[in-house]
Amino acid sequence: MYLLIPLYQEDEILGKAYDARIMRRLLTYVRPYLRLSIVALVFLILLSLVDLVGPALIGYGIDHYIAPTTQTLNDIQRGTGLLEVSSVYLFVLVIGLILRYLHVLFLSIIGQRIMFDMRSQMFDHLQRLSLSYFDHNPVGRLMTRLTNDVDALNEMFTSGAISILGDVLTILGITILLLVINWQLALVTFVVIPPLFWIASYFRVALRDNFRAIRVRLARINAYIAENIGGMYIVQLFNREQRNFEQFDELNRDYLHQTIRSLLYFISFSSITNFLSAVAIALIIWYGGGRVLVGALTIGALVAYLQYVDRFFLPVRDLAEKYNILQSAMASSERIFKVLDESATIQDHSEPEEFGNVHGEIEFKDVWFAYNPSDWVLKGISFKIRAGERVAFVGATGAGKTSLISLISRFYDIQKGEILVDGIDVRNVRQKDLRKHVGAVLQDPFIFSGTIASNIRLHEEHISDEQIRKAAEYVNAAHFIEQLPDKYNQEVRERGAGLSVGQKQLLAFARAIAFNPEILLILDEATSSVDTETEVLIEDALNKLMLYRTSIIIAHRLSTIRNVDRIIVMHKGRIVEQGTHEQLLGQQGVYRRLYEFQYAQ
Repeated sequence: MYLLIPLYQEDEILGKAYDARIMRRLLTYVRPYLRLSIVALVFLILLSLVDLVGPALIGYGIDHYIAPTTQTLNDIQRGTGLLEVSSVYLFVLVIGLILRYLHVLFLSIIGQRIMFDMRSQMFDHLQRLSLSYFDHNPVGRLMTRLTNDVDALNEMFTSGAISILGDVLTILGITILLLVINWQLALVTFVVIPPLFWIASYFRVALRDNFRAIRVRLARINAYIAENIGGMYIVQLFNREQRNFEQFDELNRDYLHQTIRSLLYFISFSSITNFLSAVAIALIIWYGGGRVLVGALTIGALVAYLQYVDRFFLPVRDLAEKYNILQSAMASSERIFKVLDESATIQDHSEPEEFGNVHGEIEFKDVWFAYNPSDWVLKGISFKIRAGERVAFVGATGAGKTSLISLISRFYDIQKGEILVDGIDVRNVRQKDLRKHVGAVLQDPFIFSGTIASNIRLHEEHISDEQIRKAAEYVNAAHFIEQLPDKYNQEVRERGAGLSVGQKQLLAFARAIAFNPEILLILDEATSSVDTETEVLIEDALNKLMLYRTSIIIAHRLSTIRNVDRIIVMHKGRIVEQGTHEQLLGQQGVYRRLYEFQYAQ
């Protein structure tokens, strides 16, 4: 039994092994490299032709110089002739080596460039999608799209589709040569073709179903690993290591069993193909040998024929693997295009309004909002915050307070009502124009890999080093930064590993100051889980942050909001009270009960 492991149905391959619609779309990524593709195709055709020359040269050498049908040449002439044939054969091998090298090189370059373009497009597209998309799509799944699925396409371009074309050319060329050499012997050889293709068809279906199962199980493993690494703190804190390992072991063994089954299919198909190839060769030796004995076929022709038959079965042996590559590529393409076709639910207005000098006045007019239809989080919310005013929102968990932050930044759109900034509906303004005037200090500040300085400026070049230092000093972050070995150039690991909770929060404050927004959104949990000394620094930094800015505090601890200009109390998605701290205490309402609950002890 797998606990908390979602079954990603879209990872199952429900489409065809070859989908013309998807292939046409894939070819749009090849179009910028059309010249390289044509060159690679020319090399492939030349390589297929060159590979057909070797057996013919061997047959010619045997018939004319090793076992000639007439004794018109002396030993010296025969030796010279063999040397000439061997030299030509060596030359053909060198040409084939060069063509194969260039063909693989060009295909690899094309594949890598297509991967680069596709990953760039996907990453750019993901950044533009609305937050609601990420609410329903785990990080592990999206990482698989950017890595495994794109790699599958690279394999198709480098060793799948083009190689199949080469195999087809080789089979056609060999078939023609077999008929030219001796059509009766060719008919004997082709006796094994019908059962061979029937077996190939059977294994094609079996491998397809097996491949679907493998992809589903791989998706489960990726999701489980991502979830456990992200929650390692909880795993270790609650001593879940052994239990989580047991669950992972079940997933891993299931994946192992499916992979072994895939190997069994490949081995079985390869073994049967080799057996049929041996049967074909036995028939050739039996029938062809008899033709040689009666003088109807030369020994050289028979040797060349045997080599051609062996080369005929090589692409057939690869059929299952090539089909697997194509199957994987089609499935990966479908999943990639599903991401690329996802449109952002939050769209900019076709004729956006422009902000003038932003003052920071905010007004909610009868706002109704739900993450899921009819499950209202906010119900008829109306309030107005003057520019520069400090307002705190309080209420029990689930009252709808935190949703206000996402709505002001327009990460989600409301279903009813209006949200105005300086009298302009946020839906009529470009998202990037709105958000550059809004700053946020969240409960769990996100710290990127990089330096202290890059985490403050977020690679915004117009923020100078001097501005970074001043911002850090202003919010009391310089105190710990200056003690680091490399100060502002100190490397920070993923998610701020190595920094304390308080230090990460101070960095987030410095970031907000550096960007200097007119509107500031604060979760007061940012001041929790730290020691007393750091809490004093953080509260001082918060007071500085709120100076001359419209500030909205989503308050959980009432001790942090006594000095705000106004407190708005929410209950079950509605505003039930508002006023100053003293006024609300005197009303004997929801705020008074919240206050007494927190400080009754």
